[in-house]
This record gives sequence, C-alpha cells and structure tokens, in this order.
Amino acid sequence: MANRTDPSAKNIRGTNPQNLIEKIVRTKIYNNTYWKEQCFGLTAETLVDKAMELDHIGGTFGGNRKPTPFMCLVMKMLQIQPEKEIVIEFIKNDDYKYVRVLGAFYLRITGSDTDVYQYLEPLYNDYRKLRSKLADGRFSLTHVDELIDELLTKDYSCDIAMPRIKKRWTLESLDLLEPRKSALEEDFEEEEEKEENDQLNGLDDEVHDKEYYRGRSPERERDRDRRRDRDRYRDRDYDREYDRDRDYERERGRGRERDRNRDRDRDRDRYRLRDEKDYGRDRDRDREWDGRERERRDRDRGRRRSHSRSRSRSREHKDREGGDHRKRHARSISPRRRDGPDDSTREEPRKKKEKKEKKADGTDHPDPEIAEANRLRASLGLKPLNV
Repeated sequence: MANRTDPSAKNIRGTNPQNLIEKIVRTKIYNNTYWKEQCFGLTAETLVDKAMELDHIGGTFGGNRKPTPFMCLVMKMLQIQPEKEIVIEFIKNDDYKYVRVLGAFYLRITGSDTDVYQYLEPLYNDYRKLRSKLADGRFSLTHVDELIDELLTKDYSCDIAMPRIKKRWTLESLDLLEPRKSALEEDFEEEEEKEENDQLNGLDDEVHDKEYYRGRSPERERDRDRRRDRDRYRDRDYDREYDRDRDYERERGRGRERDRNRDRDRDRDRYRLRDEKDYGRDRDRDREWDGRERERRDRDRGRRRSHSRSRSRSREHKDREGGDHRKRHARSISPRRRDGPDDSTREEPRKKKEKKEKKADGTDHPDPEIAEANRLRASLGLKPLNV
C-alpha cells in the first residue's frame, strides 16, 4: 500500500507516473531504508522539509546500486503527484538550491515541452555549486546551470532516462514559444552598437548615413532582434545536435575500429595457421624428397659398387686368362731353343762361383767356431782362418 500511486494522480505520457523510472531502480528505492523511514506518509506540504535537508544529488551508487535520498524524493513526488503551482514554487525558490533542482528534475520528467523550456531555461543564470554523488560513491562538484543543460540536452540524468521533448526552434516555428531572451543580450547590444559606430565613423558619404539611420526604425529594430535571437538559438540547438551526432559518429568509429581490429586479428590467425600448415606440408615434402634422394644415392652407390665388382671380376678373369696364356706361351719352346743349351746348364757355373766366393770368405766353414771367427775377421778387414 505504501508503494502505490495516489488514486487521484493522473497518467503521465500514457502510463503510471512511477513507471517513468525504470523497474530496477524503482525496486531498489522501495527496498531502501531512507524510503521506508523518511518518505513514508509524506505529503506535498511536508515534502518541502525533506527537500530542504538535501545536501547532494545523484542517482544510484555503490556495488549494490543504492539510491540516493534525492532519487527517493523524486520517486515520492511521482507517487503523490503534487500540484503544478507547488512544483513551480520549488523551481522559483532562491534560498535552497537543492529544492530548486528537485522541482526542475520533476518538471523535466512530467511537464510538457513548453513548460520545460519556459521554467527551466531561466535557471541557466543560476551558477551556484552542487554536490553530485557518482556511481562509485565519491562526490564531484557541478553547478545548477550545468545540471539544467544536462536535463535539456542529454538523454540520461541521474541514471534516469529523460522523456523526449521537441527542439526549441520547432516550438518557435509553431508559435508555441517566444524567442528566448538571454541575460547577456544587453552586453551583445552594446558590442553591436560599438561596431556600428565604428562603421559609421568610417563612412564619408552623408547620404549613406541618412539612409542608414532612416532604415533603423523601431519596428525594423524589433524584427531584426527577433530574427537574431531566433538564429542564435537555432545555431545553438544545431551545435548541440552536431555535437551529439559527432559523439555518435565517434562511438560508431570506435566500434568500426574494434571490428576492424578483430577482423585483422582473425585474418592474422588464419594466415598463421595457413602458414603453419604450408610449412608442415613443405617440411613433409622436403623429408619425402630427402628420402627419395637418399634412396637414389644408395641405389647409385649400389650400382657403382656392383659395376666396380664386375670390373674387378672381369679384370681378375682377364689376368687369370692372361697368366694361363703366358704359361702356355712359356711352356711352348721354339725349335731354335730346343737345340740350344738348357737353363740348368747355365745356372751350374753361377752356383759354382757363389760356392767359390763363399769358400774364399771362410764364413761357411763347417766348424761353427771357425765360421764365427771368420765373420769377425771379415768385419775387421782381416784374412779368414785357413784351417
């Protein structure tokens, strides 16, 4: 019962007001201690007291994504749906900046496009500091005008998806909004007047000066100012759109770069596997080729050995045949030699001479002692013993 929307509350953007916050964040808010203890039974009048106690803004933080008191009070405003006048009073409160920010955040979620631009754009002139709680639990410093610009230009703020709103120049073209008046408009006018005076001082033609001043009627000045403001705001909206598109293109470019790097790594792995397969195939081919070369060399070596063996066998056969031939020729005696002296008769005088020479030396004496003495005497150059 404590988490139900007020029965008198109206649907916003075609749904229950509490559904404007995501279900996960909504469930965490329902289970939060601050919601159960401090936000129970709050009304539009007593909600101001709790808003005055705020000292920071933020969405969820910590490892379990605990919601901040600021987000719990936003949820309570969506539940009780206060009057539009009360929300406007929140925004116009100059004494408590967190009360103003709370009303601006609620109006951005639930208000119409014209109300959002009408009541939030004047807060661009509020430059007071705000404490913002980050997702890791730390605090950072921001300003009211920065938060308002985030609400008007960003899709997310404080972990909440902002509803879509029309562009300001679209509402101006439909005559739903007046051109925005900037607080620096007077300074711009002074700068423009200085530039015009400098241009006028450089003009020498009086007729041109008269026509120039004649053309500056109040109506033309008003139209010119309106067109200048419209163009200025349109340029600013265009710049914001351009920045958003540029951020989107940058993200797309990073995604493409990641995809390109992934494809490049995949191709490199594929080429490496292919090179490894080719290397293995070439290595197997080289091994097979080396085996074939080794077999061929062994075959050639075997052939050479068999050839050399056959040659040696043929040579031995020829030598054997040649020896037999020589023997046959040696055995055959010509008729001339048959009648001549025999070899044995020739060798006999040679043997006799050798025997005579040995006997003259005395070393072949039958007595071994005399033969030894003759050897010593022969080595000394003496005559042998004649015994």
